[in-house]
Amino acid sequence: MPQANQSLVWILATVVALGPLSTDMYLPTLPQLGEALDAPVEQVQLTLSIFFAGFALSQLVYGPLADRFGRKPILLGGLVLFSLATVGCALADSIESLIGFRFLQALGACSGPVLGRTIVRDLYGPQRSAQVLSMMGTIMALAPAIAPILGGFLALWYDWQSTFVFLAGYGMLALLLIARQVPESLPADRVGSIHPAGILRNYGALLRHRQYLGYTLSCSFIFSGLFSFLSGSSFVLIDYFEVAQQHYGLYFAIVVIGYMSGTQIAQRIGPRYGIDRMLAFASLLATLAGLAMAIPAWLGIHHLNWLIGCQFLFMAGVGILMPQAMAGALAPFGHIAGTASALLGFLQSTIAAAVGLVVGHLHSGTPTTMVTTIAAMGLCALLSYQLLVPERPQRQGTAA
Repeated sequence: MPQANQSLVWILATVVALGPLSTDMYLPTLPQLGEALDAPVEQVQLTLSIFFAGFALSQLVYGPLADRFGRKPILLGGLVLFSLATVGCALADSIESLIGFRFLQALGACSGPVLGRTIVRDLYGPQRSAQVLSMMGTIMALAPAIAPILGGFLALWYDWQSTFVFLAGYGMLALLLIARQVPESLPADRVGSIHPAGILRNYGALLRHRQYLGYTLSCSFIFSGLFSFLSGSSFVLIDYFEVAQQHYGLYFAIVVIGYMSGTQIAQRIGPRYGIDRMLAFASLLATLAGLAMAIPAWLGIHHLNWLIGCQFLFMAGVGILMPQAMAGALAPFGHIAGTASALLGFLQSTIAAAVGLVVGHLHSGTPTTMVTTIAAMGLCALLSYQLLVPERPQRQGTAA
């Protein structure tokens, strides 16, 4: 890839990483945050789930707006909102106000993944976008690998608010990079409509497209397995296994390395084997890893190293599957790539938020709820692919 394009991929990975960073960096602080704001576990975990709810809803707006007014101005507006709301999170003095600012933070943060994917689809086309998305996945995984470690030490040295101060600075840096380095990628002849009837018609056509739905649900369920770990891991590792707060990030980094391994595999051999074969392998790997984690837990056997090892393999499956599923879902819809990316992100975030609520409310103090949910999400991803994707040949989208 030419040097200029490599730089562009790095910058796009920076904004796509807004979502993971906004969740991963403050994970080690959740128990401390709950004590400081006098909030129970379910309210603390609501700061995660409300983020994904806001993340989901706003994507339905960003997509059509980006198809009408261009990718860059909408992305810049989202980054401004993210930075301001993150400052609000740092200043929150109650769990209720933190939940509110987390919702606003999500409204801004979701512009990064939605429009980052869309710009890749615009610039690299339906075939090469899977490889580029895998490359971006490898790059952006570096940030969440480091983020929990940094977040743990910031909380140890200062307090839980320091993680949001860091994120606000990150958002401002991303805003500057996008403004100066990223071109507008929406072709002049592809400007879409923001008439409500046209938007609803496009969303309806996407939901009726069998392959699009199969790829999107596979991506959504596998991501929900990842979110189950995000939602429950700090309580499982710190409270149940008594891992030191500042060491939590080290275990999390092992899991992220699994994800990076998956994206590297997808980047190197994905073009040879194709999207569908890679996706079938990844969903099977994630299902088996989830079951290997869950079965001992059902028998009352809980071992930290076994859990982390199985989650490593599950995350390798996530790293392979998600770029392939995203590319497969967007491939037929170049004319409404922003809308297709937005609906994918909406379904992904909505399912993840619902799963996070289940993990929070059913948490029993042991790893059982978390690992059972992870296994179930791997199986749902496998079934979504097997039941929906292979039965019909690839065809062009019919959305208006």
